[in-house]
Parts: sequence; C-alpha cells; structure tokens
Amino acid sequence: MRTTRMLVEIALTIALAFVLDELRLFQMPQGGTVSLSMLPIIVLAYTRGVGPGVLAGLLFGLIDLATPPVYIVHPIQLVLDYPVPYALVGLAGLFRTRWLHVLARRGDFMAATAALVPGIAVGVSLRYLAHLVSGAVFFAEYAPEGQPVWIYSALYNLYVPVSGLACLAAAAVILPSLARALKPVEKVRPT
Repeated sequence: MRTTRMLVEIALTIALAFVLDELRLFQMPQGGTVSLSMLPIIVLAYTRGVGPGVLAGLLFGLIDLATPPVYIVHPIQLVLDYPVPYALVGLAGLFRTRWLHVLARRGDFMAATAALVPGIAVGVSLRYLAHLVSGAVFFAEYAPEGQPVWIYSALYNLYVPVSGLACLAAAAVILPSLARALKPVEKVRPT
C-alpha cells in the first residue's frame, strides 16, 4: 500500500511538473524557460524525502526530453540538460527534517519559509550548475564575439534561479498546509 501510494505521488508530481512546464512565463531563444516546473519536485522532496524527489526529477527530465523543442548536440549535453538537472532539484529534500522541525516547533510562516531556503537553494543551484556547464561546453558558438563562454552561459541560464525564486514563493504558501494535511497519513502503518 505504501509503495503504491509513493508511486502514485511520484507520477502525479511528474504530471504536474509537465503541466507547469507548459505554462511558461518566459521562453529563452535557444531553450530554457521561466516556469514553476520545479515546484512539484521540490514539494515532493520536502514532503517525502530525497529519494522520491530525485526519482521524480529524473523521470520528469526524461519526459521533458521527449517533448519538443529539444536541442541535442551530444549525449553528455543531453544528460546535463534534461534528467540530471531535475534530479538535482530533488536534493532539496536533504533539508526536509530541519524544515519539519521548524514548522512543528514554531508554526510561524516566516520561520518555515526561511527553513525552505537552504534546500531550494541547493536544488536550484545544482540545476543551474548543470545547465551552466552544458551551455559553456556545448553551446559556446552562441556567445557574442569576445564574451567568455562561461559568462555567456552564466547569464543565459539565469532563468533557472528566477524560476527557483518563483518556486520558493509558491512552496512557502503550499508546503505548510500540505505538511499538516499529510501528517495523519504518515502515521498509518500497514497491517
């Protein structure tokens, strides 16, 4: 029962991430969007832990790879731009226990929001780093004449932290209520 529930939650996370990825706030010229697609992965990572968060992110990255427009110039670039970055977002769950303690102890919105920041910062920063490396190594030809490719990639991929800030704001509103709603479910033991 518990495994089935987790698989269903992962599937719903992937589906919601896909829908939110289609609701783009801004589209970059050669790929990349400002969207809330990371939000469901972050929520799952904080409510269920690192493993489910990383798995959902990895699977979403593979599904994102299957939806056009897809830019593939090399197998390593494929890995760095699709499954790996979203799997890394699931590492936000590393800070789950701390966030749950702050939420239970204080019940304070600002303290609970502040406790979300480290996990989301880690997940989003690692995703940004994966895209940064991919951009500098595989898309250097798009850099303006005379601009170092690492600077170009760093600036181009700023859509990731912008999306991360939007996800932080949404997670701060969604997660406390969701954690209270899920708490009774976690105490149920299969017989």
